[in-house]
Amino acid sequence: KALFVSGTKAAIDDGKSLVARAFAEAKVQKSAVSADLAGQVAAEKAARSSERTGVYKHLMTGVSYMLPFVVAGGLLIAIAFALGGIYVYDDAHKGTLGQALFLIGAKSGFALMVPILAGFIAYSIADRPGIAPGAIGGMLAGTIGAGFLGGIVAGFLAGYVVKFLNDNIHLGRNLDGLKPVLILPLLGATIVGLLMIYVIGEPVAAALSSLTAWLKGMQTANAVVLGAIIGAMMAFDMGGPVNKAAYAFSTGLIASADNAVYGPMAAAMVAGMTPPLALSLATKLFADRFTHDEREAGNAAFFLGISFITEGAIPFAAKDPLRVIPSLMVGSALAGMISMGVGAELKVPHGGIFVLPIPNAVTHLGGYVVAMIAGTVVSAIMLRILKPKVVEA
Repeated sequence: KALFVSGTKAAIDDGKSLVARAFAEAKVQKSAVSADLAGQVAAEKAARSSERTGVYKHLMTGVSYMLPFVVAGGLLIAIAFALGGIYVYDDAHKGTLGQALFLIGAKSGFALMVPILAGFIAYSIADRPGIAPGAIGGMLAGTIGAGFLGGIVAGFLAGYVVKFLNDNIHLGRNLDGLKPVLILPLLGATIVGLLMIYVIGEPVAAALSSLTAWLKGMQTANAVVLGAIIGAMMAFDMGGPVNKAAYAFSTGLIASADNAVYGPMAAAMVAGMTPPLALSLATKLFADRFTHDEREAGNAAFFLGISFITEGAIPFAAKDPLRVIPSLMVGSALAGMISMGVGAELKVPHGGIFVLPIPNAVTHLGGYVVAMIAGTVVSAIMLRILKPKVVEA
């Protein structure tokens, strides 16, 4: 397709000239998937961000700012386990590099996860004055056992409380400068903190405790169903809201060292790895179903897949969503089912295959690898069945 890109100002100022420029300067576009896979992934993610609105926008803002803390903290924990074993945190390893890295990752990186989530949900709603009340509410959520659910509640509460205060407190031109640095953070943190302690915190903590107990008490059949749901969600939009919801749910469950649940995290990561891996495999085994550019992009998709970057499948899905997305969901659901069915647990929230060799980072490692391979192969076969042959000029 010939494409011409312009801002709105040119259309408003002189529409007739803009149309003439469009006919003169439009260029034919390449295939929707090219070897520049990373650039396409970045462009698609930017487009998704611009489309976010309302409650979803605020939640995804919090999750986006939280993820670097999750990834950095989780990988530091994984390195600590590699150096000192799964019990690196006990007194026998006091003073070692492994324990130091564990303290950085678990006691600092992970400890900041919920406050950052809450603070930036509030920031998305109320701008900078919302950060402190949101982060303080998130810290309280962790203190009283409300966990990531409490953090989400605290973030939205802080955001809307601060926004209400900002809209309704008028001090005049000379004193309005005090609002963002003093009045709004102080009043917002006080109101949110008191509500978290006396009203909201305990019910949310009880809900999280019930959820945790239910997950820990799951028998194999129920665990398999949960694994299938998490797996399908991870592949549905590959980094979009459904994927992020499954991932945030899974990471939230491992954030509390005292009451953590690790099975869903294992299912989420294996299911998130399989879509790019399946596309990479399919471009090699069933090359006649893909264009030359897609086959080239399959090489990059492999490395993204083993690194647990599900977004590597986005350009393929964007070009042929009705065939690609169902194929990927089936394989990822199978991978999640097998992972939960064998009882695999993942102690770190990221890292792809690079965390698998770390002792005890993944339990039931053999079954976990089978889950990854099975999901990848099934999705590749589904792609072979559903996608028609490509005829290139």
